[in-house]
Amino acid sequence: MSWSFAQLVTGPPGSGKSTYCCGMKEFLSAFGRKVVIVNLDPANDSLPYECEVDISELITLSDVMDKLKLGPNGSLVYCMEFLEKNVEWLHERLEQFHGSYFLFDFPGQVELFTHHQSVRNIAKQLEEWKFKLAAVHLVDAHYCSDPGKFISVLLTSLSTMIQLEVPHVNILSKVDLMEQYGKLAFGLEYYTEVMDLSYLLERLPESNFFLKYKKLNEALIGLVEDYSLVSFIPLNVQEKESMFQVMKAVDKANGCVWKER
Repeated sequence: MSWSFAQLVTGPPGSGKSTYCCGMKEFLSAFGRKVVIVNLDPANDSLPYECEVDISELITLSDVMDKLKLGPNGSLVYCMEFLEKNVEWLHERLEQFHGSYFLFDFPGQVELFTHHQSVRNIAKQLEEWKFKLAAVHLVDAHYCSDPGKFISVLLTSLSTMIQLEVPHVNILSKVDLMEQYGKLAFGLEYYTEVMDLSYLLERLPESNFFLKYKKLNEALIGLVEDYSLVSFIPLNVQEKESMFQVMKAVDKANGCVWKER
């Protein structure tokens, strides 16, 4: 049985995961790849793309909230645990598209990728089904304009990389909209290459609140720098060259070698 190649598309709410999947499918299709989108977000009821496999056939967030009286976060966790326990349903759906290139669109709840086990276990199951995976973690580029938020983004990205244990590509999405949030303190390369992070501490507001957590921020920055794993690729989904750079990075991560037809 031959390998299938896939992207696990993750990231916080509003980072542009579904838009990315839609744009990447169109882009890869232009290179002759047969692309299948798998929607694994049970809260995503207004998809911007046509998906071949949809978790709503198995379970929906609204049904869980109504029947179990859980909040949205608890319901998302339940849905992922339910999918893990019924993973053969997913296997049967994926088997129909053997030989395709897969984009898995996951929910935006951060906890599912930083420390909860279900998504990680599903990824391990995909590998057993001979999927070559790369996690594509999207982060909205506007976080670069706020030093405190960017530190949080770095830690979240690192935690996701360590938790999923698959080849990983971090993306700064919506770079074309960055100017709407003001001028960056440093050039874009500083944020994509994650350079000397001590400069971020100097940019934090000198309020009592931030002074109280100064040592914590120093420790978080030290942790990110010690691992030396986090870097980002800037992405504008509307720009072909930008999409091409992401495609090359992902192909390198999951080992996909593809000749244009």
